[in-house]
Order: sequence, then structure tokens, then C-alpha cells
Amino acid sequence: MLRDADTRTRLIERLPGVTRLVLLGDVIELRQGPARDALLTARPVLAELAQALDAEAEVILVPGNHDHRLLAPWLSRRALQDHSAPLGLETNVDWEPGEPLSALAEAVPPGRLRVAYPGVWLSDRVYATHGHYGDRHTTLPILERLGAGLTARVVGERPGGPARAEDYEATLAPVYAWIDVIAEYGGPSLPGSGAGMQARLWQRMSRRSGRRAAASRMAAGVGVRATVAALNRAGVGPLKADLSGHELRRAALRAFAEVVGRLEVTAHHVIFGHTHRAGPLRGDEAGEWRTATGAALLNTGSWVHEPSFLGRSPGQSPYRAGFAAELGDGEPPGLINLLDRD
Repeated sequence: MLRDADTRTRLIERLPGVTRLVLLGDVIELRQGPARDALLTARPVLAELAQALDAEAEVILVPGNHDHRLLAPWLSRRALQDHSAPLGLETNVDWEPGEPLSALAEAVPPGRLRVAYPGVWLSDRVYATHGHYGDRHTTLPILERLGAGLTARVVGERPGGPARAEDYEATLAPVYAWIDVIAEYGGPSLPGSGAGMQARLWQRMSRRSGRRAAASRMAAGVGVRATVAALNRAGVGPLKADLSGHELRRAALRAFAEVVGRLEVTAHHVIFGHTHRAGPLRGDEAGEWRTATGAALLNTGSWVHEPSFLGRSPGQSPYRAGFAAELGDGEPPGLINLLDRD
């Protein structure tokens, strides 16, 4: 989306006065082709964003699933260390010359870029992470959920399920690596996080009208239910065949709340993205956006323009691009849209 000059201009106009900019995952699309092409596109945009900030402002990059490949050299070095500390909730990532992160760092004034993973504490009450670990628990039959479920089924998993960042990496990172290799060497485009598949099915099952459309929706629904039932019998689930808009939201929130509990995140507020659905917004049920421990969830939504998700009122859609979390000193995070003209 940031390739569009008008969009970048509108965004940059909002950045003066910002003292810390957190890029919360999937900032660089590394699943649509070779990494060198994505980095060449990203570097000038990142430089432009950094220049618009205050002179001493920090840029914090928190990789997600679509830019997980940025972490590969660092994770490999950690694996070779005998006494590498656990990832925990926040670990600073370093890089060496020639690595993808080094190429990005060159676009930012020296000392201004910090990379943290799997998340970052913004205060003692606010924690932020991309949110891709939720794919291990979601009941939606998306590609990464299926891959993680199959990995856990074949290789095994900690009794009781994941309890550390390393446990999530063990089932999800192999799926990311497979997708990344296909992208690097020119294979067919994959649905990645599953948003493309969800959009197509949601559009097919909810937008059409008429007798033929009803038959199409019924056939699609039967096919999804049969596939999900087979996957559940194979032990890959639990999965659900409900791909309605309400369930897309609820399943993602349930899954991420499960991650927050399992990783014992003690923050009062947890910011995430990944699911492309911003919230909480007016009309949302407040209880859906709180974990069992009382932590308030906030989702920064999508930076991808996906018309299939926008519905009949794109300007009010929770899937429209441009949402961000704004955090002032001592204040709880608030959801804003940087691209809304009002």
C-alpha cells in the first residue's frame, strides 16, 4: 500500500511529533518474490518514514509472519549457541553485514533502528506483538494453521501445548520457511496467512444473490464442511467450517487471547495486528476484546487494500487500511486511522 505516493504523503503528514514508531510485523512482503526485490522497494519508503519523525525518534521493527525471513540469520546463530537465553516476550535482534536487516538499517539514521522479537514492551502496562502465534490456535482452516497442526501432529509438541515463544516457532517457522523458499525461487504464489482464501470464500458465500448463487454458496459450504471434518478426524484440528465475518473476528480474538494466556503476558493492554481486522471499534462487543486475565486487546488492522473484505461501505469497514495504535505518556493505547481524511 505504501507504494502509492498519495497514501505515503497522507501518512507522512501525520508523523511529525512522533517520538517512537513501531512497525508491528508484515512491514515487508517477502512472500511474493525474491527478498532482494522486496528490500529494494522497502528501503526508500523506510527512509522516508524515518526522516518524517522527530530527529531522535526510534524506529522499532517487530517482524511477523510475512517478514519472518528477516530473522532467519539471527535465529540460526542463536541455534548454534550453547547457552542462548530464551526468547521470552522481547529479545533484541542483531544483524551482520550482508544480511537483510543490515540492508534495512542502512535506510535509517545510525542508531535509530531497533528490531525486537517476538514483541516489544512499550511500557510496563503495554505490550505489542504482530500476533501470528495465534495461528496455532485459530479454528479457521487457513494455510498456516493447517501447517502448524500437521507439524505438531507429525513431530510432536510439548504436552499441553505451547507455553513459550520457542514452542510456537517450532510449529510455525517450518511453514514460514516452506513458503519463503517457494517465493524466493519463483514458485507459484501461495495464500500466505490465508487472507486470500478467506476473502474468496467469504465473498462467494455472503455477497451473491439469486438461485444460482444460493446453489454456489451451498456447494462451497458443503465442501468446506467436508474438508474441515476430514482434517479434524486426522487430528490436525480442532477446526470449524464457519467462515462468516463474525467468526473470522471471534476466532482470531480467541486464538490470540490463548497466546496471551499461554505466554503469561502480564500487560494491561496488548496490541497486535495480523488478522487484518481493526478493533475494538464502535459497535464491537467489549467482552470479545478482553482476555481471561482482563487484558484489553487492540488490533491495528490491515495495511493491505483488500477490496473483497471492504463490503458495501469501504470508508467504514474495519478491514480498511490505515489503522494504527496511538500511545501517549501514561495513557492507554487508542485506535486511530491515519488515512481517514477527517
